[in-house]
Amino acid sequence: MNAAATGARLTLVPTPIGNLADVTQRALDVLRAAQVVAAEDTRRSRVLLDRYGITTPLERLDTHTIASRAPALLERFERVAFVTDAGTPGISDPGAELVRLAIELGMAVEALPGPTAFVPALVLSGLPTVRFTFEGFLPRKGGERGSRLEAIAGSSATSVLYEAPQRLGATLADLAEACGSDRQASVSRELTKLHEETRRGNLVELLAHYRGNPARGEVVVVVGPAPEPEADAPGASAQAAALAGAGVRGRLLREALLALGVPRNEAYRSALAYPDTDP
Repeated sequence: MNAAATGARLTLVPTPIGNLADVTQRALDVLRAAQVVAAEDTRRSRVLLDRYGITTPLERLDTHTIASRAPALLERFERVAFVTDAGTPGISDPGAELVRLAIELGMAVEALPGPTAFVPALVLSGLPTVRFTFEGFLPRKGGERGSRLEAIAGSSATSVLYEAPQRLGATLADLAEACGSDRQASVSRELTKLHEETRRGNLVELLAHYRGNPARGEVVVVVGPAPEPEADAPGASAQAAALAGAGVRGRLLREALLALGVPRNEAYRSALAYPDTDP
């Protein structure tokens, strides 16, 4: 029978990112009423359920098991709640794939509002919030990482990204190289927990601090927008077009423009118009 005909529903339930008191009453009601709670990590989710006396059965559903287990679980239960390790499901976790599967099965899908790490980090940064992009986790290496860094460098919006504490130094170094040492940024960690911290400054200052004081806990990096250029560098657009016509594109184009004396922000902006066409 089609799942829609049975009234089957998948509900994405946000869970606290640190302080267990941040869970909403509606989230608790859904977790109690569900036939099963699918969880990215049942051990972590059990702590929350036990805190509030919720006895709904738990089933593990993570990145490695979602393809093999999710279809049968969604077919078997009409009221499924899904939680991840922390925060709102579907943001840099397996929730997005689960939603696609539920839609294919004809299930109703509901997403509850609730905790997430990037919104408080953005607000605490003190950087512009009118326009921002959420980058999630950057690729660890290769051309895709370089392209994303270049996009952040040239963006007129504030950029927000997640990072593991052991990779924070490398990412701050790459951001400083791409954006320039004076680009303003912030690092938030351990949000809502006892040792919550938000540190603000330019990228080089933040890099120096965390090289001497390795970060612990989950990390959110917020990077300010590129400053508005006073005026296009004389001939920068023409130089970029000429170099691109000769086959110099992407990162190589940016480096060539910098070597010709084009200001950093204008070089990044011009290079974005001629991305590398190699696969």
